[in-house]
Amino acid sequence: MNTIKFAKKDVKLVAHRGLSGLEKENTCAAFVAAGNREAFFGIETDVHRTADGRFILIHDDDTSRVGLDKLTVEESSFDTLRKLQLADIDGKRGRADLCLPTLEEYIGICERYEKTAVLEFKNRFRASDVYKIVSTVDKLGYLDHVIFISFHLQNLVNLRKRYPQQPAQYLLRTWGDDTLETLKKYNLGLDMRYTGLSREVVEQVHGAGLEVNCWTVNTKEIGEEMVEMGVDYITTNILE
Repeated sequence: MNTIKFAKKDVKLVAHRGLSGLEKENTCAAFVAAGNREAFFGIETDVHRTADGRFILIHDDDTSRVGLDKLTVEESSFDTLRKLQLADIDGKRGRADLCLPTLEEYIGICERYEKTAVLEFKNRFRASDVYKIVSTVDKLGYLDHVIFISFHLQNLVNLRKRYPQQPAQYLLRTWGDDTLETLKKYNLGLDMRYTGLSREVVEQVHGAGLEVNCWTVNTKEIGEEMVEMGVDYITTNILE
C-alpha cells in the first residue's frame, strides 16, 4: 500500500468505504483496517434502506459486484442481505466474516478506534428515514463524531430541518454557478470529486466559512495537488 506524508499536517484522511485498498470495501474488516491506522481521521461508508425498513451498508444498488449473487438492496429484506457471503478482494468467496455490515457495527468500530464516521445517505431517502438513521446514531452516543454526506441535496435539507449544526457535506462531481449559494444556504461543506476542484473553488468555499473534502484520491501526486489547493479532507482507498 502507498504511504504518503503531507507537509500540511491538518489535512484529514478519510478511508473510502473503509480501507478498501486492503480489505473488501464496506465490510467490518475494512473498517477495522482503517481504525488500526493512526493516519486516518475518518471512515466513510454508504447506508441503504432495505425492503423491510432497516438499514445496511453497501455502495451499489445491488449486490452483484461485491457479492456475486444479484440482490436489489431496496427490494430485499435485511435478513436476506445479511446472510449473503461477499467475495474477497480477489473476487472469490471463502471468508465467513465478509458480509454487509449494520449501521450499529460500523458506528461501534468508529467509536472503538476513535474515528469520525463519514456516513453517506446513498439514495434519496424519505425524511423519516433520514431522521431514523440520525436517531440510531444518536442513541449509540456517537452523533457528535459523524459527518453526513449525500449526492441528494434533499437528504441534507431534511437533515438541516432538525439538525441545523450537524456536520454535513454535499457530494458533487462538478462545480456549478449556484453551488456556493446552496452550500451557504444549508450550511454544508463541499465533498467533490478531485477532478472538479480548483484553488479558486476551495478559496470560495473557505471564504464562506465552510470545509472542502475531495474524493477519491489514490496517488501521491494527486494528493499533493489537493494539499496545495488547501483542501481540508482527502478521501482515499489506499493512502495513509
